[in-house]
Amino acid sequence: MSVEVPSGDRVAVVGPSGSGKTTMLTVLGTLERPSSGEVEVAGRDVVAASDGQLAGLRAFGIGFVFQGFHLQNTMTALDNVATGMLYTGAPARERREAARIALERVGLAGRLTHRPAQLSGGERQRVAIARAIAKRPVIILADEPTGNLDSQSGHEVLSLLHELASDGASLVLITHDEKIADTFPRRIQMRDGEIVGTSDGERHLASGPGNGGRARRSDAGR
Repeated sequence: MSVEVPSGDRVAVVGPSGSGKTTMLTVLGTLERPSSGEVEVAGRDVVAASDGQLAGLRAFGIGFVFQGFHLQNTMTALDNVATGMLYTGAPARERREAARIALERVGLAGRLTHRPAQLSGGERQRVAIARAIAKRPVIILADEPTGNLDSQSGHEVLSLLHELASDGASLVLITHDEKIADTFPRRIQMRDGEIVGTSDGERHLASGPGNGGRARRSDAGR
């Protein structure tokens, strides 16, 4: 397969369970190395990079949003977001200020000191989104971010992701929901580890150069 996501692009990767879409996301997010081929994220050769270099790329350049929120129950919303920037090496005061700004951007200015148990599902996902964007990443990777939410909260979270991506970050969202995929200007259809279609009806997604992600591999998505 061959995929290119230029800077500022918004792409939905859609397909049934086991189609390889989550593997694509973990490879683009440098959480997993491809078994063959080439992967470049934000100008960095993922295959050739050391583990330390990839950790630095994730710390500064990639924001993750997962279906399960992954928040620390004993921490406030502010501390959950600030802790997400721990590996950037920024001072605590700077991280907390960036966390506050991010939480305000996602509409949680009045929930800074609330813990996850005091928040609704939609609010918890907003905290997770704030954690992803606080460091101003070049790419946001979202894996079924509305999967644990009711329809209204899911719609609000999806609209928020589109709005935040309009600031210039690339957005790649994994979903099995065709209606969600239809809200994206680009989409990749996957099945059995292969790309079987794209938004323009071609087999591969090919775009101009940018600071997002590029991947060419034969079997990493299986």
